[in-house]
Amino acid sequence: MSVAPIVSRSRPGRPPARDMAWIPAGSFVMGSDHHYPEEAPAHRVAVEGFWIDRHLVTNAQFLKFVKATGHITLAEQPADPADYPGSLPELLAPASIVFVPPPGPIGTGDPYRWWQYVVGANWRHPEGPGSSIRGREQHPVVHVAHADAAAYAAWIGKSLPSEAEWERAAWGGREGAEFAWGEELHPGGRPLANTFQGDFPHHNSLLDGYAGTSPVGAFPANGYGLFDTIGNVWEWTDSWYLDHGARSAGAEGCCASGSEAREASIDRSSQHGAIPRKVMKGGSFLCAPSYCRRYRPAARLAQGIDTSTCHLGFRCLVRP
Repeated sequence: MSVAPIVSRSRPGRPPARDMAWIPAGSFVMGSDHHYPEEAPAHRVAVEGFWIDRHLVTNAQFLKFVKATGHITLAEQPADPADYPGSLPELLAPASIVFVPPPGPIGTGDPYRWWQYVVGANWRHPEGPGSSIRGREQHPVVHVAHADAAAYAAWIGKSLPSEAEWERAAWGGREGAEFAWGEELHPGGRPLANTFQGDFPHHNSLLDGYAGTSPVGAFPANGYGLFDTIGNVWEWTDSWYLDHGARSAGAEGCCASGSEAREASIDRSSQHGAIPRKVMKGGSFLCAPSYCRRYRPAARLAQGIDTSTCHLGFRCLVRP
């Protein structure tokens, strides 16, 4: 499949808010048949035009929301025992998931050796008690569950993107390339996104200059003027997680925003158990060629709506 710009349409007047880019109506090939099985089958999708934030929502922006509304994120609240029957009381304390690099090589077979459920970790304390967002005001907010992202979007008069809208925007006007910028991860040896370089998970060579999140806009924008659609942090979408095969067969059109899709998103054999799952997109600062090659527009993962982590944030859109 060759790389070719998608036919665009002029934007409808002024942006509805600062730092938003217009994504023209059109079609594109969504997913991939050449990488992870959850991305297949590749299929053509049409979307209407929309405005989307150029940047991920930052700590500074989320702080304004919290001050205005008093919102308390899911990670700052104790878990409801009814949602997690049989759980130990200490596992119900306010907490979130944090990446803690091991001291040396351990292989990549057991993610629980570098992911820790840290009591007291939340958006204000990204690594747990004692850490803060001081000096990281322009970094993307993390440790937000889906409901937290949706609450922010509603407060500011926006929405979360669907998976198709997000992927259309992330391509930046290209179609069929490996990455949003072309075929090489580091063209000319230059990192174009915040990902993991080195021996994952214990040694990050910091070729891109960052061990964790980076300020929004630290890397070049894509063809639509969007920053960090690849790497830095994963991004919530508002689409229930369904196999692409089900979506391309018409399931998305009939029920993707309703109770049927919510129930279909549940996989009791997964680590999320009985919790419904949404799609997250874009990869993060922890994606490495040796472990997770999901720093591509077509990549996707399921995330339980109750889950917050140190490498998951969001951006918003406005539909005309």
